[in-house]
Amino acid sequence: MLLCACGQKAPTQKDAPMTIIMETDLGNDVDDALALDLLYKYQDAGKIRLLAVNLNKNGEAPAEYADIMNTWYGYPDIPIGIIKDGADCETDAAVNYAKAVVDLKDAEGKPLFARSHPGYADYPEAVTLYRKLLAAEPDGSVVIASVGFSTNLIRLLETPADSYSPMTGKELVAKKVKLLVTMAGCFNNPDTHEYNVVKDIPAAKVIFEQWPTPVVTSPFEVGIQVKYPASSIENDFGWAPQHPMVEAYKAYLPMPYDRPTWDPTAVLYAVEGGDWFTVSAPGRIEVTDAGSTLFTEDPAGTRRYLTVTQEQADAILKHFVEVITSKPACCK
Repeated sequence: MLLCACGQKAPTQKDAPMTIIMETDLGNDVDDALALDLLYKYQDAGKIRLLAVNLNKNGEAPAEYADIMNTWYGYPDIPIGIIKDGADCETDAAVNYAKAVVDLKDAEGKPLFARSHPGYADYPEAVTLYRKLLAAEPDGSVVIASVGFSTNLIRLLETPADSYSPMTGKELVAKKVKLLVTMAGCFNNPDTHEYNVVKDIPAAKVIFEQWPTPVVTSPFEVGIQVKYPASSIENDFGWAPQHPMVEAYKAYLPMPYDRPTWDPTAVLYAVEGGDWFTVSAPGRIEVTDAGSTLFTEDPAGTRRYLTVTQEQADAILKHFVEVITSKPACCK
């Protein structure tokens, strides 16, 4: 059983690390695994405190894969929240890479990667975990990076007061969340109905139109301009003969292939801000019944979206390769 974890401590910094909750549909597209890798590297560097990984894809495999990733990167105590009765997406990917990695065995027939969590039945629902964690955080301090469907987010807004907080979900978000960064939508072509929006259009409508904090989205046209290279997966990980992100990439599609970095670009903005991108003016975002995302500039608006020039895309790709191929602190 392969384990890469040594209980490392994040280096100290003058500034307190940013607090982030990851919201992801692990198992659909492999760029979610790349985005998680980035977050662990940011935590190694002391830039963030990853408060939780919340899943908006149904099933046991996404949770078990998240546990494998947490464990391998040296953060077995990061809580994981699951979704029940979420969007129907089990057959959307040719291969559920999360399940593929979960099922990997070593030469003795034992699980290839270590787990830390006792089992699926013990995971809290993401909405409950959100309320518990947000209630304990300072006001205006949490950034949510949502790189899947909006189902958990709308359910959070709809929650009533409970033992964690006397506030409703919408009040709790308004008080505790600083920013929501999403990977969603397409703004250069209204006929492109982006996957994360289409899988739960009613939820996406509410999030873009009613979420009570600023929202920045990295849309379809950004991630597709920055493709993570198969050559890196094949050549840059000799230091880790078995790596749960690399194994996911290899399982997802027949190699070699370069994959758009839709989700990593959202994580990059959430942690490092807009210097890598061109950020739109403030405005409003409307989601149509068909799943189009329409932006209207408005100085009083609280929604923005990202674009990239070719020069920016090249710089982002170089940065991604450097960070993702670096050894995590637990492996040094």
